Amino acid sequence: MSKILIVEDDVAFCTMLKTFLQKKDYEVSTAFSGNEAIPKIKQEVFDIVLTDVRLPDNDGITLLNEILVNNPDTQVIIMTGYAEIDMAVNAIKQGAFDYVSKPFNPDKILDTIEKALCITNSSSKINNEKTVHVSPVKMLKKNSDSFVRGVSDASKKLNEYVALVAPTRMSVLVIGDSGTGKEYVASSIHKASKRADKPFVAVDCGAIPKEIASSEFFGHIKGSFTGAVNDKVGHFEAANGGTLFLDEIGNLNYELQVQLLRALQERKIKPVGSNKEIEVDIRVIVATNEDLTNAVKEGEFREDLYHRLNEFSIKVPPLKDRIEDLMLFANHFLEESNTELEKHVVGFTDEVLEAFKKYTWPGNLRELKNIVKRSVLLSQNDMVILDVLPNDIAYASHNTKQTYGLFKNQNEQELILDALEKANGNKAKAARMLSIDRKTLYNKLKQYDISL
Repeated sequence: MSKILIVEDDVAFCTMLKTFLQKKDYEVSTAFSGNEAIPKIKQEVFDIVLTDVRLPDNDGITLLNEILVNNPDTQVIIMTGYAEIDMAVNAIKQGAFDYVSKPFNPDKILDTIEKALCITNSSSKINNEKTVHVSPVKMLKKNSDSFVRGVSDASKKLNEYVALVAPTRMSVLVIGDSGTGKEYVASSIHKASKRADKPFVAVDCGAIPKEIASSEFFGHIKGSFTGAVNDKVGHFEAANGGTLFLDEIGNLNYELQVQLLRALQERKIKPVGSNKEIEVDIRVIVATNEDLTNAVKEGEFREDLYHRLNEFSIKVPPLKDRIEDLMLFANHFLEESNTELEKHVVGFTDEVLEAFKKYTWPGNLRELKNIVKRSVLLSQNDMVILDVLPNDIAYASHNTKQTYGLFKNQNEQELILDALEKANGNKAKAARMLSIDRKTLYNKLKQYDISL
């Protein structure tokens, strides 16, 4: 039975979490402060330590260091009631396995614990001299489709929609700018659905030549046309029982739209050159960065097909609207790049972090991924420095909208209090830490009736 220590000063929450984990067959101990936790860590070996980032006598980072000294195989999961990404990333760099943002979904914390236990079990087989604490992304690098869940309000809403629609049979229209991660959203819907053990087939509609589109979607039989030297299974049949993801659906020509509508209505397809119909049971998820309603008005997209596909729609927010998630994604891409390029870059300098936050990221996650990969390739030491960034990112002017990205979060009061605490009550310094001007900070202090 795996042993877990919960370090949390909220007694009610700590008790509730303990009860929940005990029901899942974990052996659970609790401590309500850092000073109470340290003797337990020295006397007993825990597989997992769940610790709040803010404790009455010290913080979770201090406790993390104590754990790593005494029990280096123990995996530490940081719990935070506010979305301070830099601090969470810093904890992971210092050896924490991962962090979860409160209030968290029970399935999320269980999933994180199970992944951490995989690390613990693996490292127990390795000589202590060779034991290395790595981030969860490194250990799970084989899962290239891993979906990074953000902590911003926009990301939380996105995740809620995914969880809501995934168990259903509804067709889903995923809308978002280029590079926002629409395929990752579609994949996460599939993985959370009842079809998760069946195929997920992704198709870029814009990359299929018009002449062979029917064959690509519905297959063909040998000899049905010049060049058809073998039978071919189409995307519909390949996805049978699972999910068919059609990216950039707006690029389909009108003739294929008619065929697609018929296939979805009748749940049957007929390969090119065949007289035999094949029954298919698929769920369709489509994505677009276009305004399909406008395409319908202009007669470029069938209205009946649009309504068939749009049983439920999800808007994927651009990166500039979830700036609180920026460093989560950046660090995820850093680990991916390290693996692919066989490098060992551990993080970003403060100047790079500031440049990232000032830039507007018009290419969204795809652009961020490419920039991080390029930076890792060019880096000559263990940190990404400003010199390896393109000039338009390294010297981006501060965007006013992004300045207030922090205050899209529901926990802004806690963020303000934390900044004031770190600044020892210095409002000007706290405002700089929050990347806002002093007038905005004063207005927020008045709004929350915070007096110093």
